[in-house]
Amino acid sequence: MTELLVIRHGETDWNRQHRFQGQIDVPLNPMGLAQAERLAQRLVDEPLDLIITSDLQRARATAESVARRHGRVPPLLPLPEALWREQGFGVLEGLDVPTIRSQHPQVWQQWVRHEADYAPPGGESNAVFHGRVMQALHALLAEHAGRRVAVFSHGGVLDMLWRTAQGQPLAGPRTCEIPNTGLNRLRWEGGTLRIVQWAEAGHLQGLPPQPSTAQTRHPEAP
Repeated sequence: MTELLVIRHGETDWNRQHRFQGQIDVPLNPMGLAQAERLAQRLVDEPLDLIITSDLQRARATAESVARRHGRVPPLLPLPEALWREQGFGVLEGLDVPTIRSQHPQVWQQWVRHEADYAPPGGESNAVFHGRVMQALHALLAEHAGRRVAVFSHGGVLDMLWRTAQGQPLAGPRTCEIPNTGLNRLRWEGGTLRIVQWAEAGHLQGLPPQPSTAQTRHPEAP
């Protein structure tokens, strides 16, 4: 059995502005740094064998905050891996919804259909993206079987893991909440990915609320 703690990075300004970040290397904002610090305090005594992170700085900075505080000896050093990057959104990256509607109306009309095989120009479809996430997952499982691994990644990656574990199709809007620095515990056992805990965010109590990421309620949220 391999235990996974998969965590979305802390908040960025573009999260607040509902911009598609994708693979643009956006830094954490002050709230994201505060969330990462709360997370680090929460995980200081968490049994961990390894930390893996997306190579984008918003995920790396969140992982590094946890690694600095963690009590393991020798210290944990986050290992960057590009396969854990966010989905590529191509021409949509850096844009908010009003701008997309104005500049790329046909792309937006296609996007909101949530078809598994549709990719914005220069981006990845859900089907291609899911394949990459599964490649990242199986590489981790092959190299670190039986260990407890923390993975710092992105909302889209967590959505792909959720759909896989729940047997949901790749088409259709996101149905799960994925808060910044929320704790998502998964288990790989008997060839199956299982969810043990999802979106636990008690360590963020008292901080400003986050915008919802469930597209069934907010269909225009990137």
